[in-house]
Amino acid sequence: MTLPTKIVVIGAGSASFGENTLSALLRSKLLCGSTLALVDRNPKSLDIVHRLANRLNAEWDANFTISAHTQHKEALEGAEFIVSAIEVGPREGLWRSDYEIPRKYGVRQPYAENGGPGGFAHAARNIGPLMEIVRDMEQICPDAWLINFTNPMTRICDAVNRHSEIRTVGLCHQIYVGYAFVGITLAEDLDIEVPAGIEGMHADLRHHALRAQVIQQVLPRVEITAAGLNHFTWILHIRDRETGENLYPRFRERFASLDPNFEPLTRDVFDAFGLFPVPGDTHLCEYLPWVCDPITKPWERYNIRLYDWDLWSGMRDFSLDRLNEMADGRLIIDSLMDTDSEGALEMIENLAGGGSHYHAAANRPNIGQIANLPLGATVETPVHVSSVGVNPVHVGALPEPVAELLRREITVGQLCVDAAIEGNREKALQSLLLDPMITDIRVAKQILDDYLTTYKEYLPQFWK
Repeated sequence: MTLPTKIVVIGAGSASFGENTLSALLRSKLLCGSTLALVDRNPKSLDIVHRLANRLNAEWDANFTISAHTQHKEALEGAEFIVSAIEVGPREGLWRSDYEIPRKYGVRQPYAENGGPGGFAHAARNIGPLMEIVRDMEQICPDAWLINFTNPMTRICDAVNRHSEIRTVGLCHQIYVGYAFVGITLAEDLDIEVPAGIEGMHADLRHHALRAQVIQQVLPRVEITAAGLNHFTWILHIRDRETGENLYPRFRERFASLDPNFEPLTRDVFDAFGLFPVPGDTHLCEYLPWVCDPITKPWERYNIRLYDWDLWSGMRDFSLDRLNEMADGRLIIDSLMDTDSEGALEMIENLAGGGSHYHAAANRPNIGQIANLPLGATVETPVHVSSVGVNPVHVGALPEPVAELLRREITVGQLCVDAAIEGNREKALQSLLLDPMITDIRVAKQILDDYLTTYKEYLPQFWK
C-alpha cells in the first residue's frame, strides 16, 4: 500500500533538520510516489539539500517528484502537509543578542531561547514569517496540516491555534531527555549500560551522543507519560513495558541517591513539587523565578550553562559542507538510513491513512487533556495519530502547584503572541512584566524598548 501525498518542507536548508526529515520521508515505503517541495530562502543551502534529495530519491527508488523554491507561496498548491522549521537568522547571533540586551539592565537570563525576555524576542521574530505562511495556507491549502518544529514551540503553535483556522501539531524530541534520566537513574535495575562521561543534559554534541546510547536501551523497556508545556513537561507515570510495573517509586528512591551535582535544579524542583520535570536544567530554568537573582546568583550554584553560540554556528557550516559532499556523490549516504524525523514521518504517514500511531509528546490545543489548564492553550501530551486527526491522550489534572507554574507561562506566552501579531506594545510590556525573570517595571520597559529598536527590521508591526 502506498499513500502518495504532497509534502512541503519549509526551512529545508537547515543542515540537521533537512538531513533527518528528508531522508526519513524518502525512505518511507508508504509515501513512495509522493510530491516533495523544498523551500528555503537561502539559495545555497536549498541547492545543497535539493541535490541531496534527488540523489536519495534515485538511489532509494522512492519515486518522489521533487522541486525547490525560495518562496513558500509557489509551493503550496495541492499540499496536504506543511513541515515548518523556519528560523529568522542568523540564529546564534540573534540568540546571543537576546541574552546580552537584558544584561545591560541587570537581568541575567539563564538561557534566553524559549522563556524569559529572550523567549519574547525569539517568538516575536518568528511569528511574523510563520503567520505569512499560515495566511497563504488559508488561501491555497486550507485543509493541510502544519507540522511545526520552530521554537519557541508553545508560542509558535499558540499563534496558529488562536489566530488562524489551520490545523497544526508541534513536535519536539525533548521527551527523550526523560528517558535518559530514567535510564541513568535505574541503570542497575534495568541492566542499562551507561557510558562514562555523562555529566548532565546539556546541549552539546558529546553529551547528546552519550545520552543517545542510554535512550536506545531504555525505550524498549520503559514507557513514560509526561504532560505540560513544551520544554516544561512533567513525568506522570513510569511503567515497565513488559510487566506494567509502576517504576516511579523506585525512580524516586534511586534519583535521591545520585550525585547531588547531577542536574541540581531538576533535583530541587522534583523535591519541592513531587513530580519530575522532563527537560533538564538548561530548559527548565527558562520558566522559573528562582534562577536569575543578581545577589544570590543561583545560576552558579546550579551550574546553568549557556548555549555555545560560536560552536553551534560553526557546526552548522560544517554540516552543510558534509551534505554538499553527499549531494555531489563524494560521500556515502549509508548514515542516512537510520535518521529520525522527530515525528514528522509518523504524523504524515498516519494522517494520510497509513494506520494509527501513539506518539509520546505532541503540542495541540487543550480540549481537556490537561484538566486544570486553560481550554485552548497549547499543551504537550501523548497523542494518537490516524486519518481522523491528532487526538490527545487525556491525562487528567496536574498537581495544582505545578499547574500554577504552567498557567503563568501560558499567560506570558499568549500575551507575547498577541503582541507580536497585533504590534501591540502594551501587551508586549505586560508579557515581560508577568515573566518570572522580571522584577522591575522600569527595567521591563528598558528591555522592551531596546529589543524593539534593535530588531526593528524584524518587527515592523511595532513601528506602524
